[in-house]
Amino acid sequence: MARVAGLELDQWQQDALELMLSIRADRKWACREYAEIVSRQNGKGAILEARALAGLFVLNEQLIMWSAHEVKTALEAFRRLKALLVGLGEMLNENLIEIDGLHIKVNNTNGSEGFELFDPSDPKRPSQRVKFIARSKGSGRGFSGDVNIIDEAFAYTDEQHSALKFTMAARPNPQMIYTSSPPLTGDTGPILFRLRTRAESSTTGNLGFRDWGAEGNASELGHLDLDSRDLWARTNPGYGIRIDEETVQDERDSVREENFAIERIGVWPKQISGGGAIDMGVWRGKLLDPGSKRHGDVALAVDIAPKRDYAAIGIYGNREDGLGHGQIVEYQPGTDWLVDAVVKWRSALDPLAVVMGRGTAASIEVELKKQGIARPEDLEKPKRGELHVLTATQMSGAVGQLLDAVKQGSFRHTGQRELDNSAEGARAKQNGDSLVWELKNSAADTSPIVTVTGARWGFTSLGHLVQDANYDVLESVY
Repeated sequence: MARVAGLELDQWQQDALELMLSIRADRKWACREYAEIVSRQNGKGAILEARALAGLFVLNEQLIMWSAHEVKTALEAFRRLKALLVGLGEMLNENLIEIDGLHIKVNNTNGSEGFELFDPSDPKRPSQRVKFIARSKGSGRGFSGDVNIIDEAFAYTDEQHSALKFTMAARPNPQMIYTSSPPLTGDTGPILFRLRTRAESSTTGNLGFRDWGAEGNASELGHLDLDSRDLWARTNPGYGIRIDEETVQDERDSVREENFAIERIGVWPKQISGGGAIDMGVWRGKLLDPGSKRHGDVALAVDIAPKRDYAAIGIYGNREDGLGHGQIVEYQPGTDWLVDAVVKWRSALDPLAVVMGRGTAASIEVELKKQGIARPEDLEKPKRGELHVLTATQMSGAVGQLLDAVKQGSFRHTGQRELDNSAEGARAKQNGDSLVWELKNSAADTSPIVTVTGARWGFTSLGHLVQDANYDVLESVY
């Protein structure tokens, strides 16, 4: 049928369909879920097009939900399937196709693109639909699909999965189909990573999974000869058919090595949990010491979460053994408590400095000044407990210093839940030449890790400048 429509399938595409449409003894799908992972432009879309034709004309499936990560990708799939349907029959007008007496209504309305098949001679026969959507947290809710096609699954999120997966619960024999190249980075593509983990386990259940890519991860490429034509051919089933050697050579010459490995050779990135900026294996391993206590001076730092739903106060100092010690001393909802708490902890700890970023300072600096906590008159000779508002350059340095300290294992923390969650979800990004915490897109509230970052900067950068050295300091916070 695909051939008649004008779609000639490669053997590897035919094999995918045979696996995808295999059934068990009870005539339900052997692969309730099926994933085909292959590098870009090899022709995985043709597999989906043939599967949609089968659903409409052979399997009589009532609803096929075809989703993509972007509107333009969903529209391109819509146009390709429309061309195949026209190839099977005759276009009566711009909104109607006739195929062997069956009519297919074409919906060209923006955001509602799709096809509806019905039999004009049998008005009681239920119609069948193919609906194209761009994925979002809510797209697909309210529709009960026999088939859910997840095109470009590298950009498929947990929220989108929840919106689509549960639409299938009431269908008698549903199927979910994923096609994609590997995830682009280690902190994206959570559904694909879970599918691969299931596929590699000893019991895959009703999951069918084919991955054409080379083994390994994209950050460790020493075992691969990325210039090997044999490797190009083995990892790209469309090589020599729709992808030629000259094209791949041009990609190899112009694209960064890691990107070439992912996009063309199908090597997966190493998965990174949470936000990915901090290696949580090191954080929960070498850096964790439930009995850790600071000894001597500390710096205090304050931060308000981007949504202003939480705020945190943290400290950083040294232990008796010379290692650093980072800790959250207060973390509460809202911000109305914050000024009083800063005054309290400043009085209790007599810190070298009170540190915060510009956004937090814009909210509470005036109130702190009323309480006697103000910026130094002389930046070269700051006094104990004065306010220091980090410039963009200083914040960038602070983030880099903390990430270096994690790698070097030069400080300890006690395993506080709020700090652990913040460290796991934290993401860092380049902002020009600067490295900063990515506040809005991190997977958790960043305020706890930001306070430890700022307190560490205050302790290491200001301690030698503070003029008043006669003080009495508590041995520990608690």
